[in-house]
Amino acid sequence: MSNAAQPAQRLAFKDTPLGHFVADFSANPIAVIGFVGVLLVVFIAIFAPWIAPQNPYDLMQLDFMDGNLEPGAQTALGFTFHLGSDNQGRDILSAIMYGLRTSLSIGAASAFIALIIGATVGLISAWFGGRTDTIIMRIVEVQMSFPAVLIALVLLAVLGQGTEKIMFALVAVQWAYYARTIRGLALVEKNREYIDAARCLRYSQTRIIFGHLLPNCMPPLIVIVTMQVAHAIALESTLSFLGIGVPITEPSLGLLIANGFHFMQSGRYWLSIFPGLALVFTIVSINLVGDHMRDILNPRTRGQ
Repeated sequence: MSNAAQPAQRLAFKDTPLGHFVADFSANPIAVIGFVGVLLVVFIAIFAPWIAPQNPYDLMQLDFMDGNLEPGAQTALGFTFHLGSDNQGRDILSAIMYGLRTSLSIGAASAFIALIIGATVGLISAWFGGRTDTIIMRIVEVQMSFPAVLIALVLLAVLGQGTEKIMFALVAVQWAYYARTIRGLALVEKNREYIDAARCLRYSQTRIIFGHLLPNCMPPLIVIVTMQVAHAIALESTLSFLGIGVPITEPSLGLLIANGFHFMQSGRYWLSIFPGLALVFTIVSINLVGDHMRDILNPRTRGQ
């Protein structure tokens, strides 16, 4: 390929919607910082078993003699607890890495499952209208009238603890938000010319709804998914902090904060402070990315 063709290709990419999106996103330093933070959190969550100094939930690697060590303390064998250890001898840094893995996987999985359910329900409601739309929207309005944490508390009080159960509870409190949002988008899109053309070509309703209507409603949903992942992580951490979320045998940022909460007055601040900072860093990074994506995809704010 000639050198003259390469600038032309780079120019062509800049003129594409993806090129405009990348340029707008990279022009905001705060969004770039948030994106780097998200990449860092995802990297730690994926590779925690390989990069963590210790598996804090493997009893064979724990020593009670190493309990309650301050940040930077070293053991006789030369192991350094960079963020300190808890009363069971667990490395707080390693526990945070494993906790990020659990919190991020639960938050992301529940948000995407809720998206699938909510988008399907919202599209059906907007497409068929009438009594179907009325019944679905009444159910959505009733659910959204209650705080999400209250619904999750009731469900987990009935279901009990467990990763699958807390994911079920998070999906149950999120799907209605997606359904209401995509219904509003679909009501506008269903009257567009391309939908009329698809009807004239006698495409099936399933093909029109999921092949034509849904793709044109996706840009705002991408932003909502980003925000809901952060919301799900915060909600999971809250429930785990209250003792009804992830079991104590599994890592979670909420559990780490709860385990160290009662030792704050004794001076062992590192037990809760560092997991709390990791949780705040994760949620803020995701929200920074979501906020800027919303500004880019919203035509009213684009260019301001």
